[in-house]
Amino acid sequence: TTNETSWFRDTYPYEILKTELLPELCKHAGMSIRIWSAACSTGQEPYSISMVIQEFLMKNPGVLKKSVEIIATDISSAIIKEAESGVYDGIALVRGLSEERKQRFFRPLPGNAKWEVKKEIRERVKFRTFNLMENYASLGRFDIVFCRNVLIYFSHNLKKDILARIARSLQPGGYLLLGGSETISGYSSEFEMVRGKVGTLYRLI
Repeated sequence: TTNETSWFRDTYPYEILKTELLPELCKHAGMSIRIWSAACSTGQEPYSISMVIQEFLMKNPGVLKKSVEIIATDISSAIIKEAESGVYDGIALVRGLSEERKQRFFRPLPGNAKWEVKKEIRERVKFRTFNLMENYASLGRFDIVFCRNVLIYFSHNLKKDILARIARSLQPGGYLLLGGSETISGYSSEFEMVRGKVGTLYRLI
C-alpha cells in the first residue's frame, strides 16, 4: 500500500458533501447518517469528513437532527493505529490543511511540536482494519462511501468485484465518491453519474 494521502484531497468531494449531500440526507427518514471512508490510510480523509460535518453543524444549527457515524478502514493495522491516535506532526498538517482549520479542529501537544485532532472531530470516526476483498456485511449499510484513489491499484475484474460489493453496502439511492482520475465506466452498471455543482459523484440506481 502507498498510504499516500492529504487533508481535503481534491477539495470538491468535501464541498459536495457539505453543500449537496448533507442537506439532502437531512430530509430523509432514519436515525443516523453513515459514511464509509475506505482505505483511509493515516486518517486524513475521515477526519476531513468529520470537520466538514462540524462546519455544516456550525453553519446550520438544528438542521442535522441525526447522528453521523464515519467508519474508516484500511488493510494495515499499523496505519489504523496511527490514524486512531489522531496525532500529526507539522509536515503532515501542511498538506491540504488551512491554518484556520488547524486552529479550529486541532490542539497543540505540549513539548513535541505535534497536534491532536480535537475530541468532537475524533469521536465521530470509528477505525477498523479491513481488507476490501472481505465480506462487507460486518460493516453495515452506508449512505455515502468514499473509495477514492484506491481502485487504480486493482485489476479490471477486482474493480468490478469491489464496486459490486460497495453497491450492496449502500442504502437505496446512496452515493459513491471516487478519485478524480477514477471512473465506474466499464466496471459497474449499478450506479448513475451525477454531476454536482463542483464535481462528479455516483448514485446507486
